[in-house]
Amino acid sequence: MKKKFLSMLMIASVTVATFAACGSSDSAKNEKENAAEETVEDTTGGAADGKVYKVGIVQYVDDASLNQIVDNLEKRLDELAEEKGVTFEYEDYYYNGQADSTTINQIVTELINDEVDVLVPIATPTAMICQSATEKNQIPVVFAAVSDPEGASLVASNDAPGANITGTSDALNTEAIFDIMFTQDKEIDKVGLLYDKGQDSSAAPIATAKKYLEEKGVEVVEKTGTKNDEVMLAADALIAEGVDAVFTPTDNTIMTAELGIYEKFIDAGIPHYCGADSFALNGAYLGYGVNYATLGVETANMVAEILVDGKNPAETPVKTLDNGTATVNTETAAALGLDYEKIKDLSDGFVEVQTQEEFD
Repeated sequence: MKKKFLSMLMIASVTVATFAACGSSDSAKNEKENAAEETVEDTTGGAADGKVYKVGIVQYVDDASLNQIVDNLEKRLDELAEEKGVTFEYEDYYYNGQADSTTINQIVTELINDEVDVLVPIATPTAMICQSATEKNQIPVVFAAVSDPEGASLVASNDAPGANITGTSDALNTEAIFDIMFTQDKEIDKVGLLYDKGQDSSAAPIATAKKYLEEKGVEVVEKTGTKNDEVMLAADALIAEGVDAVFTPTDNTIMTAELGIYEKFIDAGIPHYCGADSFALNGAYLGYGVNYATLGVETANMVAEILVDGKNPAETPVKTLDNGTATVNTETAAALGLDYEKIKDLSDGFVEVQTQEEFD
């Protein structure tokens, strides 16, 4: 995947870069528009042959799972373009906000100025920024990897979004993760909850986790962090509290920090159970959730349905995938002395990985 970052000389020169980008892109934009007009085939019956669509992709942060989404989104868009006789332009309209809301806002503003036909935000924070930026212009928004679209007030309901925004959800089956955890070790007495309280995607699964553990009479220790150094301290605190296991939902902040904390948990003999496969890829014992490659494909399908087939985002239900894939880090399992054979039958899919930063 091409990892193109918005070049702004960081935040200090955001305004200058934005004006420069707008000024320098006028001629290029005119050329693209002229080229698009030349390739459009004027046919009766609304055929889309030859039409060019600009797809603005805004990734929240560089992360293995989110990278999978973008890779498969782009591949599927290429396939759909050939099938439908259109062109989806995305290479010049892909940006990674690196978890900085100011940068993401500038990215979205630039994409709107570039007159993209659709915005595709990856993860909840980027989706919320896109929602706010399109309230007046009503550019379609097709999000990906939003764990709780209703809870984040992105849609009126998953079945009937009600506005210009819909997409795909990586909603987490939290109870399934805890079923796996307690099948792995029935003697767990104390569980740590590690998450970023500022991440909307964490709120619902953390509430579910507390209820589950309360009903089992298991002690809960909560620690939070909003940036890497805080996550490190939170992990140290959980270890000091003597927790038997740690749970993290689909939380981008913790996911980004996982490579820096997984060895702490291994050294302490504590398995880390998480809400996405990328956690396991980055050293956690187990990640459980959706197949992010499939999520990318389904997001591309929705983009095509809205842009080419004319579907209305307000009436297009949010797509939620089956949550049945467990991913185990075999190196971490060996270091912790855990036999994962006993949990293989508790999920629809089972994947074994070793610690690295990206999926092969």
